[in-house]
Amino acid sequence: MTVDLVIITLFLEESLEEARDLPPIKERIGSLFAWLWQFSGFSHRPTYLRRIIGAKDDDSDADSTNSLPPLFPEGSNDFVRRKDLWTRDTVLILLTYFIFQLSNVAYNSLYPIFAEGPEPTGRNLSTTEVGLSLSFAGLITILFQIGIYGPLRDRIGNKATYRASQALFVIAFTLMPFVGYRNATGFGNGKVWLWAELGVTLVLKTVAAVGGLTSALLLITNTAPNNHVLGSLNGLAQTLSAAGRAMGPFVSGGLFSLATQIRPRGEAMPFGVFGGIALVGVVLSFGIRGQKLEAESGEDGDEEDGEHEGGSGHEGRRAGEDDGETPLLGRER
Repeated sequence: MTVDLVIITLFLEESLEEARDLPPIKERIGSLFAWLWQFSGFSHRPTYLRRIIGAKDDDSDADSTNSLPPLFPEGSNDFVRRKDLWTRDTVLILLTYFIFQLSNVAYNSLYPIFAEGPEPTGRNLSTTEVGLSLSFAGLITILFQIGIYGPLRDRIGNKATYRASQALFVIAFTLMPFVGYRNATGFGNGKVWLWAELGVTLVLKTVAAVGGLTSALLLITNTAPNNHVLGSLNGLAQTLSAAGRAMGPFVSGGLFSLATQIRPRGEAMPFGVFGGIALVGVVLSFGIRGQKLEAESGEDGDEEDGEHEGGSGHEGRRAGEDDGETPLLGRER
């Protein structure tokens, strides 16, 4: 993590436009320590207070000459009205993203206990065998992310990729309970059938997780009516994501415990429940229809939406001032 921090600090390009005008990082770090020293010291009027009070005092010019360089970019004057942010697309993307993360972590929790569990509810695999299967899934993740996802998304678009990923989750949940037994006889049973069926199901789930997560993050970014609300929108999305990841193991584990008391095919109950939840996500995802969601970033669609919807361009902001609505974010001019 320390290496990541150094690389990001030194080489990652700043994406926030207002932050590009700040002093170099070395100068800002020095300013940070100076601010902390003043905050913990006995100065009766430290720099960070002079910066606020100086604008109202007659001696503001003299104070500004002694002020420390700014640590953070100035806030934007642009604002977005509440009704322009909470569009149908935004609500549906956030809701389906919650369902997606809930389904993903539930599958990740169910598979190991299903694979290692005793028959007939589980498949009685060893810890080593489960680890090998998860390593196979990780390899598929790398290959799909590097070589397949980009061309696929370019060909069918963000929305279609997101819907397909949600649908693959439904298929993966549906197929897993029907994986055969290693020591049983008959069609679909035996060691070869077991690993073949597990391999296909894990590939479907891996493709769904990788494609769905990347597409969801692109859709969340592109649905923002203004670049200045990206932080708030992504923060809300991550909050919902955390809620889904918290609920998934708790609910899936409880359902699998109940499934062990059901004969036959009790394992179908937890996988069926979450397959149904994933199906709800598929249905809801068809309500996501915004044209600008197919862009590489949200910037390409801002002007078009402002002309047609009056929500994110300059006309939309003027409308918010004319009709007297309170801005959701930003300060009044």
